[in-house]
Amino acid sequence: MGRWSWRVRLGLGLVLLSAVLYFIHWLIFRDAGHIFIYLLGDIAFIPIDVLIVTLIIHELLSAREKRSMLRKMNMVIGSFFSEVGTGLLRLFLAFDPQAEPLAAELAPAGERAEADFARVHASLKGHACDVDAMRGGLEGIRDFLVARRGFLLGLLQNPNLLEHDSFTNLLWAVFHLTEELAVRADLKSPAEPDAKHLGGDMKRAYRLLLSEWIDYMGHLKGSYPYLFSLAMRTNPFDPQATPEVK
Repeated sequence: MGRWSWRVRLGLGLVLLSAVLYFIHWLIFRDAGHIFIYLLGDIAFIPIDVLIVTLIIHELLSAREKRSMLRKMNMVIGSFFSEVGTGLLRLFLAFDPQAEPLAAELAPAGERAEADFARVHASLKGHACDVDAMRGGLEGIRDFLVARRGFLLGLLQNPNLLEHDSFTNLLWAVFHLTEELAVRADLKSPAEPDAKHLGGDMKRAYRLLLSEWIDYMGHLKGSYPYLFSLAMRTNPFDPQATPEVK
């Protein structure tokens, strides 16, 4: 209520000030017709002023701000893949019974055009991302994620995440998996129900991580070829990948 009261007082004060100035103008020039001509002209221009300021200029500034925020967001995504994402994808592949056809599709990603990544993304929606928690070493994933828990918490505090729902969902899925694995004392031989539960958590994180990786590679391909080159030399789906340039 207080917020509106000061605005009402300000509005009334400005209207009163305008009326006083117009009255002073009349006292000096004694020409009411001239006052009303310009008053009507100013009022008639208000819709155009709203169009220019509110719609056109505001939209241009909003688009510029959004582009700037997306650039910052992609920097955050890049740091995530450098620190966590790429290594986690390699670990997940060991639990995926269908890893071979997936790797065959994504290993030659460096040879694809930018537009091809959207097609690959669409085609991989059919990949089940089913994982078998008993297929690999859960301790390895636990140790990998727990060592990076502080980094994940730092990313979750980044305000730019509000503009990227899919990446936020990925971070929460990975962080939840980290917590699930961290609180278990024995991951060498989990009971079948527990292994199924962990498999569901892994599947959620794996599916989101795979989707985000493809989108990010498409972004690097079009905008930052030098970063894309390094990403392909550390491609988690290519067993022959090496960071050294040959």
